[in-house]
Amino acid sequence: MTPAADSELWCGKRIAPGERASVSLSVSESYMGATTRIPVHVWRAPEPGPKVLVTAAVHGDEINGTGAIRSLLVDPPFELERGTLVLAPVVNVLGFVRHERYLPDRRDLNRCFPGNRRGSTASRLARIVFDRLVRRCDYGIDLHTAAVRRTNYPNVRADLDDVEARRIARVFGAEVVIDAEGPEGSLRRTATEAGCSTIVVEAGEVWKVEPSVVEFVLNGIRNVLIEVGAISGVPVRGPFRCVARSTKWIRAQSGGFLEFHVSPGDLLEVGAPIATSTTLLGERPELLVAPVGGLVIGQTTSPSVSPGDPVVHLALPDPDALPRIERAIEGLAVDSLAGRLRSDLASNLLMTEPRLDEDGLIETPPEDEDSPL
Repeated sequence: MTPAADSELWCGKRIAPGERASVSLSVSESYMGATTRIPVHVWRAPEPGPKVLVTAAVHGDEINGTGAIRSLLVDPPFELERGTLVLAPVVNVLGFVRHERYLPDRRDLNRCFPGNRRGSTASRLARIVFDRLVRRCDYGIDLHTAAVRRTNYPNVRADLDDVEARRIARVFGAEVVIDAEGPEGSLRRTATEAGCSTIVVEAGEVWKVEPSVVEFVLNGIRNVLIEVGAISGVPVRGPFRCVARSTKWIRAQSGGFLEFHVSPGDLLEVGAPIATSTTLLGERPELLVAPVGGLVIGQTTSPSVSPGDPVVHLALPDPDALPRIERAIEGLAVDSLAGRLRSDLASNLLMTEPRLDEDGLIETPPEDEDSPL
């Protein structure tokens, strides 16, 4: 069979086996009537195989994944041997050009899938992406960061009841895998239900391309491609892996200015000090402690808080796994990728040791167990 006969139509362009092409997907129009397009790169291997979709910036300000995809395109770390790799570095182009998380209609694109071609701006964009990219692929990797004024320790989120999603989630290389199907209308949940088993990768901050996060993401994409048979090689494993089926935000109990005693990637025991809050003049110190044990997967980068503001996000693994996780963290080399990630993500935080009184305690108001976190 000739290459022409094997060619596939992607975004209006025919691409033959062994070819790569930069194309675009028309998704909307500007106020002046100009076509708005999502840039897409399609890389077809010489041999047939799985189709893998990698998306970034579904939230327009979350661009660590954009930087990772760009690095993959500029300096590919592998040769694709089988299948097709579809790369969309910015899905929410309408938010991206405005430096905003959401679309101009103030909707969250990641709650609008599979969308509707006659619906809102967000719904129309979601439907086009879903029909033209998602439904044509077997696997998906959706790259995200924390929301504004927060950072995330790299973690993978997937519906582990889906066999293929579980398969690629476990091989990606993240220390933390969170078992959840995802919110209604999210890309990963809708894609997985439609047969494109999709995971979400959460890492880093908005409006940054963080080198260690990019390295982590590229390693993970390579691991997935090895697992599904698209390339040859041996996956790069993380120092440990824990599965959490629930998470918990620990919130400020009073307003003030924070000094942090933990950083992303830390493992906390019950009662561990998280942060000390004081007035702007350094008075009335109050110590926030962990009400449960868990691994810090998210943290505010803003030292100023009001009561109820999120401070740290904990993944809650099986208690039996905590000693193993603690040993692995203690054994991390400073110059390892996991070690560098922990250091880099903490670089924007004021880290101190808790200041204790003569009795070794700081008076702390009790947490209201009845208030939702």
